[in-house]
Amino acid sequence: MRLTGSLDEPELAFLPWSTALEEWPDDLVVALPRGISRHIVRFVRLNGVVYAIKEVEQHYAQREYELLFDLQRRGLPTVEPVGSVLDRIDETGEPLPAGLVTRHLRFSLPYRALFSTSLRLETAHRLLDALAVLLVQLHLAGFSWNDCSLSNTLFRRDAGAFAAYLVDAETGELHPTLSNGQRDYDLETAATNVAGELMDLQAGGRLHEGIDPIVTGVSLRTRYEALWQEVTGPLVITREDRYQLDARVRRLNTLGFDVAELQVRTDVDGDHITVTPKVVDAGHHSRTLIRLTGLDVEENQARRLLNDLDSFRVKIGLGRDDEEFAAHRWVTERFERVMSEVPPAMRGKLEPAQIFHEVLEHRWFMSERAGCSVPFENAISDYVTTILAKKPDEHAVLGARAGTPSDDTAELRIVLPLEGPA
Repeated sequence: MRLTGSLDEPELAFLPWSTALEEWPDDLVVALPRGISRHIVRFVRLNGVVYAIKEVEQHYAQREYELLFDLQRRGLPTVEPVGSVLDRIDETGEPLPAGLVTRHLRFSLPYRALFSTSLRLETAHRLLDALAVLLVQLHLAGFSWNDCSLSNTLFRRDAGAFAAYLVDAETGELHPTLSNGQRDYDLETAATNVAGELMDLQAGGRLHEGIDPIVTGVSLRTRYEALWQEVTGPLVITREDRYQLDARVRRLNTLGFDVAELQVRTDVDGDHITVTPKVVDAGHHSRTLIRLTGLDVEENQARRLLNDLDSFRVKIGLGRDDEEFAAHRWVTERFERVMSEVPPAMRGKLEPAQIFHEVLEHRWFMSERAGCSVPFENAISDYVTTILAKKPDEHAVLGARAGTPSDDTAELRIVLPLEGPA
């Protein structure tokens, strides 16, 4: 047996690799909800960290590990590769499939734990938006997935939306750039797979009656093409309409993309300018927040937290030049203030950034009902006792049968607006 990779947990080497994965004892395996997979997948917890282990042919295990490593190095949203276990044999000397080890993505859920009869139609659309954003990010990096599906994706809450992460890269290919034909093939595959997965849920009576599987699958392509045009399409403006360029950059930032450079070409008449943005991977707001506060969160969460930081900075009378000083005070007086009110037993229910976001939204609703601004401290305590206490743990949903969402995870819904008063 050979175990290779960036193994920061020595105990991985002492797992029962000479036993087929499906025969591993129950006291070793952690039951987490997961999507449908053509391979045997098990989760194990070692020293508080959960790892996903997938059995696959040796060639594919090595190839997928290398692909995931390259994608992670480029800052793309994927699960983190840990290592591959090669040349496995059982106690009789018979060969066993190789094992691919990845770190379980905390607070993430497969689509089958989110798509259910309780899922609102608007929330289903947000999941598809997240999948479209993921496809655009991968295509910009030159990665053709070749098997894009809901089953090969994990979703995490990102303020009022979701963030999608690639899980299975077994069939993927990394190129310098992708042709239109390669992107089109990925889109056709994705639309077909999504429609099929939703039809499966529909047959089991677990799909909202307002969701048409075929229409929804086709809509993924529509969402992708609109986003791709926004990200890569040229903008023709006059010299007097230069404000449109600023608006374009702002829209791209809102979608989570940064503009690395602008290619500008003046037309023959000299009056019109064609501007083509060169867009890099997502993270404009999250990188700003981590620079100011050290908090590493999702993009929409970062945008919401930065809005609150700006409001806090104005409230304490500091200008833009004092942003770093204001950020230090904001972490201490706002963010850490919220987390200190959350009992230790509830801290696995949501990510800290998501808890803070929901406190802000809860305060907005409380203020609206009261007709006046509710003190921040009152909103924190009310949220913890009336909202957070009733939520399921999303850190690691234990006790659910593998591949089947528990009753709690089937009730996950987003019903809050993205914006509200600070």
